[in-house]
This record gives sequence, C-alpha cells and structure tokens, in this order.
Amino acid sequence: MANIPADLKYTKEHEWVKLTGTTARVGITHYAQEALGDVVYIDFPKAGAQIKQMAVAGTIESVKAVSEIYQPLSGAIAQVNTDLNKTPATVNQDPYGAGWLFEISGISEAEVSGLLDAAGYEAHLASLG
Repeated sequence: MANIPADLKYTKEHEWVKLTGTTARVGITHYAQEALGDVVYIDFPKAGAQIKQMAVAGTIESVKAVSEIYQPLSGAIAQVNTDLNKTPATVNQDPYGAGWLFEISGISEAEVSGLLDAAGYEAHLASLG
C-alpha cells in the first residue's frame, strides 16, 4: 500500500493535513502525486484568502493532467510554499515534507474530526480498487 504517515489526517480527495495547534499544513498524498505523475506547476491559493472546507483552493498541474486542490479545513491561507514555484517536482520527491503546499490558520476543531486517520485513508484507497 502507498506511504501513509500515521501522524497526519487525510481527505478522500487525497490531501493530507498536519495539525499544529490552530494551524494546518496541507499537501497531496503519495498516492495522489503518483497518480498525477511529474508535477510541473501549482496554482496556489492567495495568502490571506478565507476558504471554506472542501472548496477548491488551487490546482496542481502534471504532465498527465490538471487536478483541483481542495481545502481540507475552513480557514485563512496563512502561507504558501513558494519554493515549489521553482521546483514543483519536490511534490513528487517529498510529498509529506518539503512538498507541502500551503498552511491554513484559524481552523475549526469540529471540522478536524471529519478528516480520515491513516487507517481510514488506507481503507478508502483499498475501496478504489
């Protein structure tokens, strides 16, 4: 099965979330980056933007397709990983580390409980066939 770190939360749309207090760092999962292929461009949300849970926050473009990035939790975009403007392939090489996409501040604890844990995400992937 794909690399699924136990300390993260996940969406069924293949975003991961690392929680630190009322801030959440967001990226795409190993499964997602593998399905996309070589990432060539990322259209980030604007810093400061207020985005609702599961609204489209941006897009990620690979040699195969353009996919939407969903906001896993409501909140304000606190920071985007501008390093990926120069080296978008970092998402493929290190999706859970240097390949993070953006951070959200002011997140809702109530929404966090709706995210999948590693076992739930693994079960979701298994259900995809």
